[in-house]
Amino acid sequence: QVQLVESGGGLVQSGGSLRLSCEASGIIFSSYTMRWYRQAPEKQREWVATISSRTMTYYADSVKGRFTISRDNAKNTVYLQMNSLKPENTAVYYCSAVNYGSGVQYWGQGTQVTVSS
Repeated sequence: QVQLVESGGGLVQSGGSLRLSCEASGIIFSSYTMRWYRQAPEKQREWVATISSRTMTYYADSVKGRFTISRDNAKNTVYLQMNSLKPENTAVYYCSAVNYGSGVQYWGQGTQVTVSS
């Protein structure tokens, strides 16, 4: 059974930082591309960042320079370090595991991030 469990969300003031974690189980973690998405209230889910199995990283323009995605294959965990947070970053953040070979994509349950002004 595949599980992705996010943690690290919470309430932070504008300009602050948070580090999200997503621990995976039930998959060969090192072979998966990992992504972070977010969904703000009444908005569509949007892609935030990607880290490939070879640790290539990609970011949405809105977070480039402020957010950093990383992975620890020994811990089956992907991280999202978020700095200089803004109120508009308030959303539920989801991690996702993608296997391009099979086309399978798994999702976590999400973790709430709230940035106060």
